[in-house]
Parts: sequence; C-alpha cells; structure tokens
Amino acid sequence: MKRRTAREKALQALFQIDVSQVEPESAIEHVLDGAPNDSYLSMLVNGVLENIESIDVSIKQHLSNWTIDRLATVDRNLLRLAVYELQFCHDDVPANAAIDEAIEIAKLYGDDQSSKFINGVLSKVKQQL
Repeated sequence: MKRRTAREKALQALFQIDVSQVEPESAIEHVLDGAPNDSYLSMLVNGVLENIESIDVSIKQHLSNWTIDRLATVDRNLLRLAVYELQFCHDDVPANAAIDEAIEIAKLYGDDQSSKFINGVLSKVKQQL
C-alpha cells in the first residue's frame, strides 16, 4: 500500500474511532475492507492514539479562536495524523512531505477551507519543532 493510501485509511480509521468510539483494530479492519493489513497504516493509527494527549497539546497551542473540540472531525483527525508524523516519524518522513500530504488529503476529505487551515496550523507546529 502506498503511504498516501495508508494516510487516507488512517484518517478514516481515526475518524471512526473519534465519532463512534470503536476499537482501533476494528476501525482498521473496516477501512481495509478485506485488503491485507498495512504496517504503516497500523503504525499511524496506533501511534496517534498512544500519543494523542501530547499531539492535542501541540495542536491547541496553534489554534486561534478555536478549541480542538470545535474543529471539524476530519480536520481534527487529519491534524492529529500529520502532527504525529511531524513529531514521531521525522527520521523517516520529511516535515514538508508530512505537511504536503496532509494538505492534499484535506482537499479530498475536508471542506473548501480545510487545506488552508491545515497548512497554517501545521506550519506553526513545524516551526515549534
């Protein structure tokens, strides 16, 4: 599975977990829809969930006039996914690649403003790192 596909599937799984409180394994299995499991997909979903408190703190520091709970569910989980890659996968994923991927995924799954919003928040997180 390509990393872009793994990121999209991870976003879908994180969305399900956020909205429906399903177990991570169940959410991953659902988004794979019979396809073989992918180690990068599992690492992203589990990594975000294991580090969600510190990820959310990083996101909250760079939100102006927003709370993390008020963000659209897609945007919130896409930010979590990208911040995880920025903070914990920097040896394997260049920061600009993580940001660019998040922007492209936001164009597919978010609303008209999502990609600009995601770019702004992630650029600030990158500067902090």
